[in-house]
Amino acid sequence: MAESHLILPDYTPAAKIYYIEAPEIQTGDTYYFVTDSGLKYQVRFGKKRDNYLGNIVNFSVLSEEFEDEYSETNRGEVYRIIATVIEIVRLYHSCHIHSDTYEFTGEFKDNKDKQESSIRTRLYFRYAKMILSPEWEAHLEGNKVIVKKTI
Repeated sequence: MAESHLILPDYTPAAKIYYIEAPEIQTGDTYYFVTDSGLKYQVRFGKKRDNYLGNIVNFSVLSEEFEDEYSETNRGEVYRIIATVIEIVRLYHSCHIHSDTYEFTGEFKDNKDKQESSIRTRLYFRYAKMILSPEWEAHLEGNKVIVKKTI
């Protein structure tokens, strides 16, 4: 069976990727990285209840200085963080090549964001559309980005 690339094979990150702490077991579901400002992030993949080949991507900051794991950090590291999360998704998919969906949800920045999808979700959606291989497509459903295999 031919390898199914989730991310375009010729994709080049727009920013330098942080060092990624991969799971000890190659097929594990939890990855970590630390930014230059010292914030530790966790990217965890959960399985959907109704589809074992479906994944929910949970991305959060693990820092005592923030009350909420989904806090907005505003440390000027967004492009490197996004590049690192994309690389983590690529690494995870390379070990789970039969996966057929990935879901991301971005938290709302504040109560002023009255749109159906948060600014973060819309950013994830724009990146997904730019980097996905042709056999994958991204859809925006409410405040969720759903990436599905089409072939």
